Amino acid sequence: MTDKWNDLGLLALRLGVGGALVAHGTQKLFGWFGGYGPEGTGQWMDSMGFAGPGKRNAILAGLGEAGGGALLALGLATGPAGAAVTGTMTVAGSTHVPNGFFNAGGGYELPATFGLVATSLALGGPGRFSVDHLLGHRLNRKWMAFTALAATIGSAAYLISTRTQPEPEEQEVKATEAAAEDSGE
Repeated sequence: MTDKWNDLGLLALRLGVGGALVAHGTQKLFGWFGGYGPEGTGQWMDSMGFAGPGKRNAILAGLGEAGGGALLALGLATGPAGAAVTGTMTVAGSTHVPNGFFNAGGGYELPATFGLVATSLALGGPGRFSVDHLLGHRLNRKWMAFTALAATIGSAAYLISTRTQPEPEEQEVKATEAAAEDSGE
């Protein structure tokens, strides 16, 4: 009886966090839910000092969130999907560190939470109510999770280490220019 409740809890966690990740990713990919799409998000990423092109980075971040979130929600390729989200959220969280922890102040609370949940699902598995379980875990082997986590965390560390830190005034000017372009001014 306890296993069914654990599996139901994992399903609820996967659906909730996976769905939220899909929403965040589609903001970057398509501009849905008040997002800026690949152009606006790319300009923001350029202003944050990521090596360009920003549009490519926006698309990759959107795919990490939307694609990884959808796979987590389904419980499909859970280890690699969780790793993709973990890497994406590590980079995202790094941009929020100057704002402190709490999300209300623009802090890293939300990406850290998403990353922790994704890592936990990658390592712990999706439970019985998942596509992985139906497929006999062919796409969710432990070695896949560990390999994918090592690769995405290494990639995230590299991206963060190569990011240039623009001066605060320069960052504000670039953000203002990007917003003006988005509004057609």
